[in-house]
Amino acid sequence: MVGRSCGVATQRQGGGQRPTKLALTLSLSPGHSTALPWLPPRSLQLLSGHSMPAQPTPHLPSACGGPTRVTLVEERAWRSHGSNAGGHTCLPRTAGAGSLTPGGERGGNNAGHTVVVDGKEYDFHLLPSGIINTKAVSFIGNGVVIHLPGLFEEAEKNEKKGLKDWEKRLIISDRAHLVFDFHQAVDGLQEVQRQAQEGKNIGTTKKGIGPTYSSKAARTGLRICDLLSDFDEFSSRFKNLAHQHQSMFPTLEIDIEGQLKRLKGFAERIRPMVRDGVYFMYEALHSPPKKILVEGANAALLDIDFGTYPFVTSSNCTVGGVCTGLGIPPQNIGDVYGVVKAYTTRVGIGAFPTEQINEIGDLLQTRGHEWGVTTGRKRRCGWLDLMILRYAHMVNGFTALALTKLDILDILGEVKVGVSYKLNGKRIPYFPANQEMLQKVEVEYETLPGWKADTTGARRWEDLPPQAQNYIRFVENHVGVAVKWVGVGKSRESMIQLF
Repeated sequence: MVGRSCGVATQRQGGGQRPTKLALTLSLSPGHSTALPWLPPRSLQLLSGHSMPAQPTPHLPSACGGPTRVTLVEERAWRSHGSNAGGHTCLPRTAGAGSLTPGGERGGNNAGHTVVVDGKEYDFHLLPSGIINTKAVSFIGNGVVIHLPGLFEEAEKNEKKGLKDWEKRLIISDRAHLVFDFHQAVDGLQEVQRQAQEGKNIGTTKKGIGPTYSSKAARTGLRICDLLSDFDEFSSRFKNLAHQHQSMFPTLEIDIEGQLKRLKGFAERIRPMVRDGVYFMYEALHSPPKKILVEGANAALLDIDFGTYPFVTSSNCTVGGVCTGLGIPPQNIGDVYGVVKAYTTRVGIGAFPTEQINEIGDLLQTRGHEWGVTTGRKRRCGWLDLMILRYAHMVNGFTALALTKLDILDILGEVKVGVSYKLNGKRIPYFPANQEMLQKVEVEYETLPGWKADTTGARRWEDLPPQAQNYIRFVENHVGVAVKWVGVGKSRESMIQLF
């Protein structure tokens, strides 16, 4: 079973069936891409599930004990934590019958994953990455906001690349909110207003995500279940919502009847895919054993509460969002895997303490192919920031890390790592909430020797140069979380599993 943002795995123990537990992998920065063998075989195989040789257990213990549960994969900073040189996601071939991929607990098509399978590249925004797996069922959760025209356009583009029969493998929660065309138009108008009034904007993707969540919070939004129920009632509420937006934005033009006609057509196309999402997930967790992977978009520092506000997304993309975005109880969450690049990137504007606006930043951007999947925007690049990583760990409670794109640093003679912040000359132990304060922090760096060697051929820990090993151990020691995977290239084989 496949879905966006967390996974669940059911096991039989002692002859009796126990509730499925989830394993979560969280990503820490913005601009998304991943290639991990996320989860241990006994729970679930996450997005990159590569086949890896066994490695000695590292010296750092796991942050949490207890039984295996849902494994979470989370990006650390601002999205874009590719685990390979190309910044792509490599999916496993492990899911068999009885696999689920819940693709989406929060967000919408404002973030993307480039997925590489058998040499083919697919681009996903709303569709769960696991939709490629013909033996898995994919699920879009209630926390996702869905632009139906965008969903079918995305599907059609990927059909041309080889995606087949996706409609037969996709389930959509009836509680998911709808993004309308006028939400997207308003998103652009708001950015223009911000630029005119404040001289700067947030840098949204103009996909209508913020305005849709605003409608949801104002209790005027419309959901999938509304679209599939009484269409006359849906039409009346749609018109009221459209008129509300027109009253706030007098220049906004909305073809109400035209949009309703299109939505009625989409309703019939998605009807076979829609289920009661809460009951669907409950059944998945308590039915016979299966592997469940939850995939999320965005990252810890884009979280509406814990991110670099206001330069964030409009939903919770940290651990808590998995429970509310899919209807999964907290007791079904176990391991939490953080995904972090060997350096830091950010798309759009906002504070970025370790950013390198120089030849180092250019080198990282070029070698790492740092371009946003959704917008095509150039990613800003800088040294790894351990203050951000520790902060993300405070919020999410990582049990292990996946350190990706190590090979991008191969040609550097020395590598710097941000280890602490100073504000007004005094070292601070926390990550500032206020953006003006964050802009003023002075980063204290540790400089480590580079390895000046090609790591892309490494397949075991022993294959990595000693300096690269020291870099990884340095990260572990400063964060207090073990690195479980190291990415040194674009292929499945390029993920080194350490334990």
